[in-house]
Amino acid sequence: MTLKCTEKSLPGVLLIEPKAFKDDRGFFLEVYHWQKYLATGMDKPFVQDNHSHSCRGTLRGLHYQLKHPQGKLIYVIRGEVFDVAVDIRRGSSTFGQWTGTILSEKTKRQLFIPEGFAHGFCVISETADVVYKCTDLYAPGDEYGILWSDPVIGIDWPVEYPILSQKDAESPRLMDVPEELIPKC
Repeated sequence: MTLKCTEKSLPGVLLIEPKAFKDDRGFFLEVYHWQKYLATGMDKPFVQDNHSHSCRGTLRGLHYQLKHPQGKLIYVIRGEVFDVAVDIRRGSSTFGQWTGTILSEKTKRQLFIPEGFAHGFCVISETADVVYKCTDLYAPGDEYGILWSDPVIGIDWPVEYPILSQKDAESPRLMDVPEELIPKC
């Protein structure tokens, strides 16, 4: 059985809808199956899983790593988030453009964000648990951010005054990031 997979408005960003088998007991879902995901074009192995728990209004992002770029497969196991990918690859025809989608425990949809994109999400339910698989390990000292409210990017976040980390609140606008700290296409 193949996965239902749709490319979003940015190349390589994929919305995946795994099949859930439901009955009176609940449901069963294959969260990840290497061969099925390989058929969608995800050809790098996932080497790290992360789990984030956040309250309503929390906005995490926009994050990326430069020397250790991470492709990410994101899904929500509890709650609901607005998940965003921003193409920050220098030389890309979609540089500075974003795409977003609602991910929730109800829909069980997943979002794949390839390397070279910044990622962020905002919690729109009371709480949310977000799990994501990464194609490279977290590398302290190689983490960067883009300002969540960069007016040139213009993300239409579902919250006006989010709860932010100090680091996320102080991230630079994309146009203010030195060229050597932006991934190449």
